[in-house]
Formats: sequence, structure tokens, C-alpha cells
Amino acid sequence: MTFVYKQILVAVDGSGEAEWAFEKSIEIAKRNNAALNLIHVIDVRSYTTMTKRTPDIDDEVFDQGKELLDRYKKKAEAAGVTEVNAIVAPGSPKTTISREYAKRVKADLIVCGAHGLNAVEHFLMGSVSEHIVRSSPCDVLVVRKNEPEQAENQIE
Repeated sequence: MTFVYKQILVAVDGSGEAEWAFEKSIEIAKRNNAALNLIHVIDVRSYTTMTKRTPDIDDEVFDQGKELLDRYKKKAEAAGVTEVNAIVAPGSPKTTISREYAKRVKADLIVCGAHGLNAVEHFLMGSVSEHIVRSSPCDVLVVRKNEPEQAENQIE
């Protein structure tokens, strides 16, 4: 039996934990000659609470997500990953990543950080990474940022 990943889905949000997940996913993709599918989910639930409307694809929040993914994509390609796809999607990160897009890209590995940007959201709604582990149709690698000084190199 071989353990080769061909479609890797990486959840990124600009946090240090997501940066570590991204860095590890590059190496996994290169070792396995796998496609790297980068996903950034715009959490429309918190957006509608603050603005009383659902954002659409032309809103600035989507542009910011596209810019973030563009920087990650360029870095992955420069590191030698041959196939890099970028996905900005609206929805709840918990379900959009593990249930919707993991199936769409036929992911055999999801890589995510242990914590995202928002500690309050984590407290109120639970851990996105925990939910991905519980509901994913494939293997999941949850990456922890263990050396704070190395997180300074995150993509901005």
C-alpha cells in the first residue's frame, strides 16, 4: 500500500498557524507531485451580523481574499509546486472546507492550522480545525505553530 497524496486542500486565513500549514503543504505537495488547492473562506455569518447583508463576489472582502491567495500561490509556484489552484469561497469555514470543497477538488489530504485569526469566534463557535477533523472525507493534518519567531515570515 502506498501513501501518496494527489489533491491537497490547504485552508489559509493569513494567520501564523495557517502560514505554517501552508509551508508544510508545499513540502508535502512537492514530495507527492500533488496539486495544491488553496482555500480562503469568507465567513458570511459574521459578515451579515455586522453589516445586515450578505457579501457578494464584488465586495472588498473577496478582493482581499483573492490578494492573499495570489501571494500564497506565487510562493508555492516559486517553491516548485507545479499545480496550484486558488479558491475564495463564501460560507462557514467549518462546512465549506471539509464538506463542500474537499469533495469538489477530490482532496485526499486537508491541511489547516490549529487556530485561525479570531479567538472570540473560536470560543463562541468552536474550532474550525476540530470540525474539519471530525467531518472530513479524507486525511487531515492540523499544524501547530511551535516557534513564534519563525511565524514572523508570514505572507502579508
